[in-house]
Amino acid sequence: MQTNDIRRLAESLCRGEMALDDFVARLAPRPAADLGEAQVDLDRHRRCGFPEVVFGEGKSVESLVKIVGALAADGAGVLATRIAPVQAAVLENAFPEGRYNAVGRTFRVRPKGADGEAPAASDRGHVAIVTAGTSDRPVAEEARETALWMGARVTLVQDVGVAGPHRFPARLHEMKGADAVVVIAGMEGALPSVVGGYVDCPVIAVPTSVGYGANLGGFAALLGMLNSCAANVTVVNIDAGFKGAYVAGLIARNAARRSGFPA
Repeated sequence: MQTNDIRRLAESLCRGEMALDDFVARLAPRPAADLGEAQVDLDRHRRCGFPEVVFGEGKSVESLVKIVGALAADGAGVLATRIAPVQAAVLENAFPEGRYNAVGRTFRVRPKGADGEAPAASDRGHVAIVTAGTSDRPVAEEARETALWMGARVTLVQDVGVAGPHRFPARLHEMKGADAVVVIAGMEGALPSVVGGYVDCPVIAVPTSVGYGANLGGFAALLGMLNSCAANVTVVNIDAGFKGAYVAGLIARNAARRSGFPA
């Protein structure tokens, strides 16, 4: 739990809007939900600002329903990644309020009481997501769903890779004011360095497995991004749209907090 969260709780206590026992309960660590095959970390939202995220690959649909159910019942909202269509069909039936993104392979349930993409009366910053080509869209959609789940305002700029160098500068105005930019590219992975030379915020580079043989399943793009000459570029794992957007979402939330918004 962040300092601002504790301050708001303390102010509610002092105004008599919250009982002392409720105040103590909100600050106390919470035990994991024991589901047998899974131990769901219900305390992560308090510690880290966001709930546990579910990695769906390899999990049975029965396990997924239990895990998503435990998180949804806790009220903080759910994000599950790498969800196959057969898993999604079961989840959509069990949680009709959820949203499946078939391209990004994510399943998202809004927090209880939320209306729209972001928590009510909150601005958690601005994240821009940029792709080199249309083949990178699945990773970009995973990133977009992650940033939306975190409450950020998201701008998606697609298909502006270095093979057509005129395309990115023409779209630069759409990223104005972004707190962080997630750049998703395969092949030689050059786009993050170009973006880094234009923007005044952190750039999180996500290499993708898109490319011909010598791309080595994204390894060439990864090495190219790690060797970026742009000082504001950092790199996450291959095809890790979730990880890139999560880091960007944290940056955006903290920037919003410093601006005075209740993040």
